[in-house]
Amino acid sequence: MIAARTSHLRERGGHESGRVTYIELFFDLVFVFAVTQLSHGLLHHLTPTGAVETGLLMMAVWWVWIYTSWITNWLDPERGPVRTMLLLLMAAGLILSASIPTAFGERGLSFAAAFVFMQVGRSAFMLWALKRHDDGNYRNFLRITIWLCVSGLFWIAGGLADGHMRLWLWAAAVAIEYIMAAAGMWVPGLGRSTTADWTIDGGHLAERCALFVIIALGESVLVTGATFADMPWSRTTLAAFAVTFVGSVAMWLIYFNIGAERASKRIAQSEDPGRLARSGYTYLHILIVAGIIVSAVADELVLSHPTGHTELKSLLVIVGGPALYLAGTALFKKLTSPTIPLSHLIGLGLLALTASAGMAVSPLVLSTGTAATLIVVAVWEWVSLRRRA
Repeated sequence: MIAARTSHLRERGGHESGRVTYIELFFDLVFVFAVTQLSHGLLHHLTPTGAVETGLLMMAVWWVWIYTSWITNWLDPERGPVRTMLLLLMAAGLILSASIPTAFGERGLSFAAAFVFMQVGRSAFMLWALKRHDDGNYRNFLRITIWLCVSGLFWIAGGLADGHMRLWLWAAAVAIEYIMAAAGMWVPGLGRSTTADWTIDGGHLAERCALFVIIALGESVLVTGATFADMPWSRTTLAAFAVTFVGSVAMWLIYFNIGAERASKRIAQSEDPGRLARSGYTYLHILIVAGIIVSAVADELVLSHPTGHTELKSLLVIVGGPALYLAGTALFKKLTSPTIPLSHLIGLGLLALTASAGMAVSPLVLSTGTAATLIVVAVWEWVSLRRRA
């Protein structure tokens, strides 16, 4: 079988063995575009069907990014073949991202083909790179490649289908990919993987996911700045600008002030980093990123229509984005502490109270309530942990 003659694996144990490389950061630029496409797509199709479609596409985008981050945790991105593989994935990722607005229309097959190429092609490259150099992980990627080929059939079939059939086929494809990772990629004759088999550099993966959170928060800041720049500046628009910016800052504080660093240390010291990486970073970060994307949509709605009656769809995104974010960060922080943070639970309760009165106030007032809730959570957590220390 064709296999790499020299090892392309990262060297473990060195001072910079787990550092994020420049080519990885360059690769992430594609996903800046993808996050923008997702938030704009949801804004222009703010209906139940549009929300489901955007959610499914977001899960696909996240999955292709996190799988690539796992790959560069094992392989050395400074190696020529690995770098070439990442650049090819970037090209396919641009096609994937450009197809997002009409993925459930005329560019469905383009989206599906780009996604399958990235998933299966990257796994095939891993088989080539691991064959002679890591028998255990090679078996893991045999299982992964088989499962991705199965899900790929559903992706391509969905790209060829129309209407609701495409949605159902792609939902099945996403379900296969998400469940197979949680189930250990069991394959007849090859068995299943365990998290103990996934020898990773926990600090590297933690930093990669933190950078993706920055990418998503950057979309929220860009939406705030771009929308505000095109509007006449008045007291109302200045107030809307301040509230949306404060909300983004509060989100940054909630994730980075406590959770990100603590989780990074925990996974780096864990005897089973693969388990924490799978649950905390591969799965739970979906809620965090989804919350930021929905909040970016809410920011644009508040800046564009700060006064007047709050429609139900506006209420759902203005409150729903922060709620998703708090739920995701709470579950993520539960992995590194005995209990779910009380501040986050109180914050979710405050958001529920805010939502109950949401239809009676303007979007700006409602957004002010959600931003204030996020600030309360951030300050509460910071003060309580500081006192405990």
